[in-house]
Amino acid sequence: MTAFTLQNGTLHAESVALTHVAEQFGTPAYVYSRSALTAALQEFHDVLNAHPAGAGALVCFAVKANSNLAILNLFARQGAGFDIVSGGELQRVLAAGADPQKIVFSGVGKTAEEMRQALEAGIFCFNIESIPELDRLNDIAGELGKKAPVSLRVNPNVDPKTHPYISTGLKAAKFGVAYDDALALYRRAAGLANIAVTGIDCHIGSQLLDPSPFIEALDRILALVDQLAAEGIRIHHVDLGGGLGIKYRADQVQPTVAAYLNPLLDKLKGRGLKVVLEPGRRLVGNAGLLLTRIEYLKAGEEKNFAIIDAAMNDLMRPALYEAWHDIVPVTPRPGVTQDYDVVGPVCETGDFLGQARPLTVQPGDLLAVMSAGAYGMAMASNYNTRPRAAEIMVDGTQVHLIRARESVEQLYAGEKLLP
Repeated sequence: MTAFTLQNGTLHAESVALTHVAEQFGTPAYVYSRSALTAALQEFHDVLNAHPAGAGALVCFAVKANSNLAILNLFARQGAGFDIVSGGELQRVLAAGADPQKIVFSGVGKTAEEMRQALEAGIFCFNIESIPELDRLNDIAGELGKKAPVSLRVNPNVDPKTHPYISTGLKAAKFGVAYDDALALYRRAAGLANIAVTGIDCHIGSQLLDPSPFIEALDRILALVDQLAAEGIRIHHVDLGGGLGIKYRADQVQPTVAAYLNPLLDKLKGRGLKVVLEPGRRLVGNAGLLLTRIEYLKAGEEKNFAIIDAAMNDLMRPALYEAWHDIVPVTPRPGVTQDYDVVGPVCETGDFLGQARPLTVQPGDLLAVMSAGAYGMAMASNYNTRPRAAEIMVDGTQVHLIRARESVEQLYAGEKLLP
């Protein structure tokens, strides 16, 4: 059974009607399926375990996609590691039960304090993205009497054919070090007293539905690994990043994990390199939805609007990327279908979750904004002094509140009036 199905005329999460979730917890609310989350991670483990080059591989969930403690804990219990990009995410994953030796620290702007926290925690590896960052880490590791394990995030200049805002491996990206500069930077790293070169890292972008750019990037990375070996610099692991896409709409073809990984593993067979992966969206995207209620139907001169209680502050992707999310009625009804722009109450023209969607609806109806488990709640804000939504986990017939809805009082609790 898929995570979200129509049963007896009502959309369900596993065995729980979404109407029941709305009655118990209100709207808007993020709703996740435990079985979908665990199955998504297990698919990676199954493919890796079936291939000789996958032995000892480490799957590090990209925390930026969804940082709820319950979800992080669920993945930690399945043996996952974590890809973090801030000191806050480090504290989150440790609070969720992460093994520090399964944490990789990515990101272009690591502060000195974040480096100290990660070194003291004993993380698996720092993914280094510039010379100044490498030098800073060397200095801080020396102050602490430690050696910092590092890989360099090498920018292979491969076009991932995705949205430009989530394309990270081209020459113009702020991420990584230029491919042509990588050899010299590895030489520099190998000569630093408080740095231990352990790996090489590459991440070319997000929401990739064609696996071929991954293969092209790996070919370039392995050529560099061979150059390093010739100079006596041994690489112990190769971090292939994340980016494998999900199906957001009916006309998209979602590649299987096997179709993505097996060609990469074939190239790594016999090299003795530990494989590290950083999937994010692929593990959580289709395991969650945003549940919302229609407040008003408004007929405009050129468009019809379904005004809902969720908004761009709850789900930023459509406004930020013009991203598509399927929007479906929780309880489909017969009647006349009209095209609606599905919009929220935030005071911005860009506050829409979908445009020109054919719907048969009435005020008060519930809608499910699908494929919202990644970069939904994680990017939510309090714009217009709107409390962030509740988060709910469905496990078979059980329903768990995994994040309470914020109150308005909580939003300004830390603010002070002038004397």
